[in-house]
Amino acid sequence: MEGDGKDIPPPFVNYQNEIFARGILEGSLPQITTDPNKLRLHAKKVLHKNAYNYIAGAAGEGATMDANRLAFRQWKIIPRMMRPTVPRDLKVTLFGEQYDSPVLMAPVGAQQVYHEDKETGTAAACAELNIPFIMSTSSTSTIKEVAAASGNHPRWFQLYWPMDNEVTASILRTAKAAGFSVLVITADTATVSWRPADLDAAFLPFAKGQGNEVGFKDPVFRRKFAALSNGATPEDDPMLAAKHWLGDTFSGDGHPWSHLAVIRQHWDGPFLIKGIQHPADALLALQHGASGVVVSNHGGRQVDGAVGSLEMLPDIVEAVGDKMTVLFDSGIRTGADIVKALALGAKAVLVGRPVMYGLGIAGKAGAKHVLASLLADLDGTMGLAGIKSVAELSPATLRRVSYGGDVKSCL
Repeated sequence: MEGDGKDIPPPFVNYQNEIFARGILEGSLPQITTDPNKLRLHAKKVLHKNAYNYIAGAAGEGATMDANRLAFRQWKIIPRMMRPTVPRDLKVTLFGEQYDSPVLMAPVGAQQVYHEDKETGTAAACAELNIPFIMSTSSTSTIKEVAAASGNHPRWFQLYWPMDNEVTASILRTAKAAGFSVLVITADTATVSWRPADLDAAFLPFAKGQGNEVGFKDPVFRRKFAALSNGATPEDDPMLAAKHWLGDTFSGDGHPWSHLAVIRQHWDGPFLIKGIQHPADALLALQHGASGVVVSNHGGRQVDGAVGSLEMLPDIVEAVGDKMTVLFDSGIRTGADIVKALALGAKAVLVGRPVMYGLGIAGKAGAKHVLASLLADLDGTMGLAGIKSVAELSPATLRRVSYGGDVKSCL
């Protein structure tokens, strides 16, 4: 060990040792599989059909979701030997704040669809691992509830951007007052895409009021809804309130870049644009005052037949990586995936679907297990590859190689 190690948290890879110890000494095996290729199937056995389809499904034929996974398979880690790697340092600094690892919980809406522990359970799991929780605008928990579940641990807020500037300003004030430090504006979801699994079941939780807590509790939205409905509250008529809320938030039309002036007027902290897939859009985000971008295609849930998110990461890093913070989202399933995204220039990664599978199987404990497993896998992979710290990762860590057999994995 070097130094006293006070600023380095316990090794995440210890979770692997805990699993072995419980199994060998107590006969207690993991409630949830540790195999990323089996996790989805495990969740399918437990979740209601509509809930499973909602989180596992994708736009169209699922080509973009498949492309996300295949993009990772085209990059191979080149391990180095005879390099001391203990203690490993997985810490990253984002917008002046230091975090224990480069993993963030992606914003995922309507988490009560998967388990009654919902966002508050996931936020509490993240807090116990000191992972930043990014709350979705489409949550089934309120901003105050998530803030309470997070305690003093880091939390960011994701905005599905309403067309009404007064409502937008009110939501941002509430999030800021509740201790959310970074804003993530999702730009790729002006409306919901063509998702056959949800269409075939006519399943859209928001239409019935589920996942609209942020809007329904907002004082400006409540005032405006009352004026439109003879004094009614969202609780009086949740379906009518949902119609008004969704009509404003998912209007079918995108905000132009110039509207970011409204965000800058009402949010004084860092903000990122999520959904960036083209270097030109990253440059426009920079030009209009964004603090960073999230390279993401919404996990393949929006545009079918689109490029895999990792495929565009190097180009976007080349365009803006030395001028703003670049994060990565879409397709992360393993520790090796995280190593690859960081080596290609991302400062941190967002993880969504796998954690929701864990939440659906076992609530808060399941979400925590999936995140702890991912961190252990990342930590162990770095050590075995001769990588002592996240700062050492670079494109030289990887080689691009294509094998035909790669199409079979993780699809």
